Amino acid sequence: MPVAITRPISPKLAECELTYLDRKPIEIHLAKEQHRVYENALEKMGYTIRLLPKKPDLPDGVFVEDTAVVFPERAIITRPGAESRRPETESMAKVLQDYRDLSFIKAPATLDGGDVFVLGKHIFIGLSKRSNGEAVRQVDEIMRPLGYRVSGIPVRHCLHLKTAVARIEDDLMLINPKWLSPAHFPGIHCEPVHPDEPYGTNVMRRDKFALTTTAFPYTAEWLARRGYDLIVIDQSELAKAEAGLTCSSVIVEDNQI
Repeated sequence: MPVAITRPISPKLAECELTYLDRKPIEIHLAKEQHRVYENALEKMGYTIRLLPKKPDLPDGVFVEDTAVVFPERAIITRPGAESRRPETESMAKVLQDYRDLSFIKAPATLDGGDVFVLGKHIFIGLSKRSNGEAVRQVDEIMRPLGYRVSGIPVRHCLHLKTAVARIEDDLMLINPKWLSPAHFPGIHCEPVHPDEPYGTNVMRRDKFALTTTAFPYTAEWLARRGYDLIVIDQSELAKAEAGLTCSSVIVEDNQI
């Protein structure tokens, strides 16, 4: 079965790292309920949930995407750009070793998984406040022998590369052109998000399903017109922690195991 690796929310979530958003109160009980609904949505999409251990002292621990990147051939354990988040990677490595051989990003590189966007055999790494050029070099060293090429591309005005772009189909992406230039993806149609929904790019897609949130009705309408079975959930409390849908899981597809 395909697996979605998740972690319970820390009671210290309100102390999370923030870069572009102002800090607002987070209702922890509501955040936990929203996370449960998110996990239920992943199960509806066909994933089996595998829980990482609770880490109550790690405010950002629920945002597991930043700790690892999974490829068919191996998984890379990252070195998050925020020092407070680096203890999150140990427990992820212990779980992912059940599915993949592991490689590790080392200092002075910094890499958040949210900055890694893969199209076929081309790996794009966002050069953001969390991921640097040395990470691009190290990922290239790891993955080039496996037939991949790696490009670093600048990200502006948003936390991660995947804040600005989502792959919908092999030849179709949803993108915020104010944060990321479509010129980086020649030959692929880049559909711009509605101007009222700059964060609407953070969609999760699998088979017939498309997962989005109640905050992005225009995005939901666009996906529905394309014929996807929509799953729309409320992630308002997690959004206050600068999180998108992909942030809270690491996906291991069954055809990769």
